[in-house]
Amino acid sequence: MAKSFLTQIKDRFGEGGYAGDEYGGAGGKDGSGLPTGEAGNFMFATGIECSYPTIDHGKTRRDLLAECDHYGRYKEDLGLVKEMGLKVLRYGLPYYNIQKAPGKYDWEFADLAMAEMQRLGITPILDLMHFGVPDFIGNFQNPELPVHFAEYAGAVAKRYPWVRYYTPVNEIYVTAKLSAKDGVWNEQLKSDKAFVTALKHTVAASIMGTQQIAQHRPDCIIVQSESAEFTHELRATHTPAIQIENKLRFLALDLLYAHHPDAEVLNYLLDNGLTRREYDWFMAGEPPGYQIMGNDYYGRNEKVVLPDGTWQTSMDILGWYNITHDYYQRYLKPVMHTETNVFEANEAPAWLWKQWVNILRMRKEGVPVLGFTWYSLIDQVDWHIGLGEKLGRVNACGLFDLDRKPRPVAEAYKMLLQEYGQITIVPHGELFEVTRKPATLKVEI
Repeated sequence: MAKSFLTQIKDRFGEGGYAGDEYGGAGGKDGSGLPTGEAGNFMFATGIECSYPTIDHGKTRRDLLAECDHYGRYKEDLGLVKEMGLKVLRYGLPYYNIQKAPGKYDWEFADLAMAEMQRLGITPILDLMHFGVPDFIGNFQNPELPVHFAEYAGAVAKRYPWVRYYTPVNEIYVTAKLSAKDGVWNEQLKSDKAFVTALKHTVAASIMGTQQIAQHRPDCIIVQSESAEFTHELRATHTPAIQIENKLRFLALDLLYAHHPDAEVLNYLLDNGLTRREYDWFMAGEPPGYQIMGNDYYGRNEKVVLPDGTWQTSMDILGWYNITHDYYQRYLKPVMHTETNVFEANEAPAWLWKQWVNILRMRKEGVPVLGFTWYSLIDQVDWHIGLGEKLGRVNACGLFDLDRKPRPVAEAYKMLLQEYGQITIVPHGELFEVTRKPATLKVEI
């Protein structure tokens, strides 16, 4: 009687543990262990809070890098990223303090921080505009913003050619809304027209900035961090203003990704200052680079309006999974969870695990989720009031406090990294090799 195929294999190769299994197969890697930084490794990240809007009608600059003492302790902070076992960092250079005037730059701090990241082997997702602009630009109502910012983005890409990942403009929708519709920052206006103006200028800045980056890195990866918002209205008869707001939350990405909004939103744009010529320019096509849709989710992003008109925070009725899934179905882009935290330090570990469950569920359904970010590395200041006043209240949302002592969520994140740190971005994610070779053009198939 002929030997079975298993007997044939056993006779030739042994009982198991076959040479080659380390690359996948029956004895392949399960994804546990701290991140390696190898090609295709899921991007576990943190970020350093770097907002710099103005308040008091331009008289006061909120620079969180200064208020949280990052300028003085940047080496220590970057060392903490490495100590955590993280390979990826969302990092914002202080745009307002670098571009002094057209063609004039101060790179002193940027050069120090970027060199230290290189030395430590940290991959930055470089954030180029975070809620503020240089004094010579003024605010987001200035139509010259896209031109000046594009020049800056190109200068950054030229100066740091080893950087591949960028967020040109952080949270475009939030930038425009808090500056021009809610009256909190920068121009501090409260009108639909000012909101549309700020929005079109920031989206145009992102597009033209990416164009300049791509001239130095044709293979640039653009991680667009955008707030995942939703408002639940608990009234039998819905309020038109709240209902359109649930549509406007997509507007920044619609313009950025050349996705036609519905007729109601288009009419809103045209009624509030967007010209047909400008609209056609946005709809001409996507910016260059490999586009990743980053969704930021805090429980406070999701709100409930009660029948009496009062508002309350829902703390995740839908959650990151459901809200982000709506965004994914709209744009069909690879996804990254680009920001999350809670202000109560004792609740942060449970929130971390809850967010991770959301990511695992999304990945199980075949949605390409490429990374996760606990934001931020160290505690923040005054974000409970959106930086609207300079109170100096510490928000205990960091992996470390302002004395650089670990909070409970740091240990929870280390546990998560040890368990999942070597999972791949997507099956066979190693094909997305990240190297120090010269940039190459992408090829569409």
